[in-house]
Amino acid sequence: MTAPVFVVDHFDAGGGGHYVLDGPEGRHAVSVKRLQPGEDVILTDGAGRWADCVVLGTEGKDRLIVKMDGVSEEPAAQPRITVVQALPKGDRGELAVETMTEVGVDAIVPWQAARCITQWKGERGLKALGKWRATAREAGKQSRRVRFPEVADLTTTKQVAALLAGADFAAVLHSDFERGSRPLATADLPDEGEIVLVVGPEGGVAKDELALFEEAGAQAYVLGPTVLRTSTAGTAAAALLLGRTGRWS
Repeated sequence: MTAPVFVVDHFDAGGGGHYVLDGPEGRHAVSVKRLQPGEDVILTDGAGRWADCVVLGTEGKDRLIVKMDGVSEEPAAQPRITVVQALPKGDRGELAVETMTEVGVDAIVPWQAARCITQWKGERGLKALGKWRATAREAGKQSRRVRFPEVADLTTTKQVAALLAGADFAAVLHSDFERGSRPLATADLPDEGEIVLVVGPEGGVAKDELALFEEAGAQAYVLGPTVLRTSTAGTAAAALLLGRTGRWS
């Protein structure tokens, strides 16, 4: 089993390379994980910088003392995969973020689509966005990532279209064969650059939204013969893309 991951704000070690992990992360390491001297841990800033460490001891209930030998940086993976996720109902948004983080998505963009039942407005919207970002952080730790996905602010349809226009490969999951949807498994994918994938809401992508996205350069694709929920489609599609681009090889 790989070493557990903890998030830090900085990598400033004291004399002899000793580093003190405190606060909520230290409390989790000491009181929940109950780490012991000699065990390995990984510290990361969630933006690609990380350090292999060895536990030296603990102080109280929330201070873990480790030996840090040096800091490394993981380069950003290519091609970069961004998933535009229409807002699902209930807590399915956090499920989508959690599983997309686990498979390796690089960025998640919440989208207020026309057919979304859920509405992010005012304080409720800020709270929901905070939950998505906290979920990405925790799922990043759980999946032993050192570069967590970015969770953008809530976007409009026009903003999504602009994002698609700048992509090296842009796709909309849309199960309407009459409009020429093709299998995502046969798409010609770039070796580098930006892949942007749009996942619509439970009611599907509206015709005017689809037309705007196609005008921006996106094409409609399907995953297969079955219909997936919006909260799982992005993860399934991302896994397919990660395999086909060689990022999982």
